[in-house]
Amino acid sequence: MTADTGVSVDGTVRAWVDGWVVSRGAAPPVVEPWGFTVDMGLAHHVTRHVLSATNEEVEEKTVREIADAVTGAGTWLKVFADASTVAPWLGEGWWIDPDPGFLMSVRLRPRETPAASLPDGYRLRTWSRGGVTRVMVAAPDGSLAARGQIVPTGATAVADQIETSPAHRRRGLGSLVMDTLTQAALEQGAETGVLAGTPDGRALYASLGWTVTAPLTSARFTGRP
Repeated sequence: MTADTGVSVDGTVRAWVDGWVVSRGAAPPVVEPWGFTVDMGLAHHVTRHVLSATNEEVEEKTVREIADAVTGAGTWLKVFADASTVAPWLGEGWWIDPDPGFLMSVRLRPRETPAASLPDGYRLRTWSRGGVTRVMVAAPDGSLAARGQIVPTGATAVADQIETSPAHRRRGLGSLVMDTLTQAALEQGAETGVLAGTPDGRALYASLGWTVTAPLTSARFTGRP
């Protein structure tokens, strides 16, 4: 089980995949013996393969077989292990994202204290469409200050594309976006939150009670000579 979420690690990976495809408008995931294949249909993100194993359960043989079978540029591979471990298993033509990722989860809880207040001049808007709830914070000049979205899929909700513009950081906007998304997910029956975080976002999520389930390495196939 993941810490304080009541969801198994395998369940967390599946929940992330199920929510991510809705959030990004991707094709429904195809279940593979080793995980999932998701078609995106974009030039630089045609398809992605996501391994369901995490941490010490990730096997070199499996990663090598999947990587070696890829022949088309624009295919991504998502492996829940450190890049230092995964990199030697990938053959020629694979680019590894230098920024590590983190699969994180949390038990969603109702707000116990008043929500952070919106700074003077800022504007917050929330709306839902196609199963995705989005939050936008506009700056006083009308530019984007912060944003995020969440996809409840039953008992689990996947947070995605959380970002705060550099000029508007350290004003509590990230926490406000996450709090607003959490309340929306709870209202739709979700109990557990899942996300794939970046190094910049990890500190924010940790301060809100999210814990790391596994590291995440992202690799893209660019083609062999």
